[in-house]
Amino acid sequence: MPRFVIERNIPGLNREMLDAAARRSIEVSKEMTGLVWVRSYVSEAEGKVYCEYDAPDADAIREHAARAGLPADRISMVSLEISPTMFV
Repeated sequence: MPRFVIERNIPGLNREMLDAAARRSIEVSKEMTGLVWVRSYVSEAEGKVYCEYDAPDADAIREHAARAGLPADRISMVSLEISPTMFV
């Protein structure tokens, strides 16, 4: 399954907004086949959230975002995942 990183611009980001967005994301994910939220990284200072999802394609990511009421300002498909342990 392809992995995607989604950049979301969310001005005025706070914990309550994150909680609500996460709950909506989970509910919509339950209704979609093959879409799995892996993890997210939050920058409150920049008002951005970077999310990792496994999904069949970028269209599934866009559909999920629309149904959950979340922005998906940039969607990038991951072509290679590396970590420091691979180079030791």
